[in-house]
Amino acid sequence: MPLPSFAAALVLGLTAQAGPLRYAEDQAPAIVNPLFTTSMSEVRLNELVFEGLYADDPNLAATPLLAAGLELDPDRMGALLRLRANVLWHDGRRFSAEDVVFTIRAMKDPGTLSTEAGRVQWISSAEVVDGLTVRLRFARPEAFPEEKLYFKILPAHAFSSTTVQRSDPFRAQPIGTGPFKLNRYNSDNSVSLVAHAENRKPPMVKELTLREVADKNYQAKLLLYETLEALVRVLPRDLAILQNNRGVELHPYQTNSWWYLGFNLNRGAWSDPKLREALALLIDRQALLAPVGTGDLLSGPFVKSSPYYNHDVRERGPDPTRAAALLTEAGYTRSGESWTKGGKPLVLQITAHKGLESAQEVVINLQSQLQSQGIKAEVRFLDEASWKSTIWRAHDFDLVVSQWSFDRNEDVREQLHSKGGRNFVGYNNPEVDALLDKARDATAPADKKAALRALHAKVHADTPMIFLWTLDSYSAMTVRLRQVAVHPFSFFTWIRDWQLQ
Repeated sequence: MPLPSFAAALVLGLTAQAGPLRYAEDQAPAIVNPLFTTSMSEVRLNELVFEGLYADDPNLAATPLLAAGLELDPDRMGALLRLRANVLWHDGRRFSAEDVVFTIRAMKDPGTLSTEAGRVQWISSAEVVDGLTVRLRFARPEAFPEEKLYFKILPAHAFSSTTVQRSDPFRAQPIGTGPFKLNRYNSDNSVSLVAHAENRKPPMVKELTLREVADKNYQAKLLLYETLEALVRVLPRDLAILQNNRGVELHPYQTNSWWYLGFNLNRGAWSDPKLREALALLIDRQALLAPVGTGDLLSGPFVKSSPYYNHDVRERGPDPTRAAALLTEAGYTRSGESWTKGGKPLVLQITAHKGLESAQEVVINLQSQLQSQGIKAEVRFLDEASWKSTIWRAHDFDLVVSQWSFDRNEDVREQLHSKGGRNFVGYNNPEVDALLDKARDATAPADKKAALRALHAKVHADTPMIFLWTLDSYSAMTVRLRQVAVHPFSFFTWIRDWQLQ
């Protein structure tokens, strides 16, 4: 697609000043329902359309949103949750306690198969007391339950049952209480939203458009030529040109996410920890990272700025000599250009999601590294439907390249507990389960920190996955956008204050 001429760009720029705030996603979300969130583009859209009971203030402290306050029981086994009055859904219906109870029950309903179910497992029951009061009971004592009440609330009147399906019409006609309501889906896969005027604090920006721009190389050009007002994440190679443009401002932010290589621990050879550690020692993670950006290499399941990151655990560096010794101990022999066992070469399949940004560069480089070390690697990329059926349900993989994203609670229980809903790699270590239980039940922050740092060390030693990195992130926005503050995890949490000049 050719770049517009200067005159055309000027016209586009003048038009943009009177139009919506337009931001780009690599792929428009296929579903708008916070019960089934699987991508960061969906997280960002959910943040615009829906609200939680609590949210972060600019200091990342829990502050009431749909909630008005919470009275914790003396034994910390329950709480009385009071809700904000006069909140309206996008369709004009009034928000009430029934909506909160419905959402919790729908997330917990086994038939819903919500990807977010783990966020409410700590709540044993939720009951309506009156129109604006909910009685919560907990599975165990909770010192700060408000810090877990960030999940998005759904309208009970939009569903016939707590068993909610991904295919429910709600996915295309979402109703929230958030600052924006979905206006329409457009033929070019863009999504148009308008300000929710009845919101207690209507946003300063009145229209917003999510544009699907599959080619990330082109996104920066669209910002420069003023056919976009915001980029969620800037490619490293575009930083310099955007930084030197007077019409663009960069906004750094820290994501609470990390990349990893996950082994299928229930498939043949990969149940052997020596083989997994050997593979980890054959990979040059810094070389994998270089083409996709800058960031911190990790040794465990937290980002380095986290209080739970164990800095005493060193990241594994490339060590082909130690890797060869481990492969030999595991029964493999170097035969010519390949490692073999029983006369058969060591072959693995690397799988990645098509929608994962920069996955192709990482996978191809990983394939090249492994093959240079005598391990044949086959590659496949899956779309969303195939990923769910192949990886989550059938567990048909050797090694996946993927990314986990977390909210401020950094709860890795669903990923690492033997009964975790997102533990598709089949990791099972009773000591890790016990540490996760201890962290969950801790009432003192120091106890939780100690348990999770110990977990970090044990998971690193077991190598159920190879921890890669957390990326440095920058968003880029037109200078006409004022009062911008970017939430590090959800991005649009404070969009009500943004102003488009």
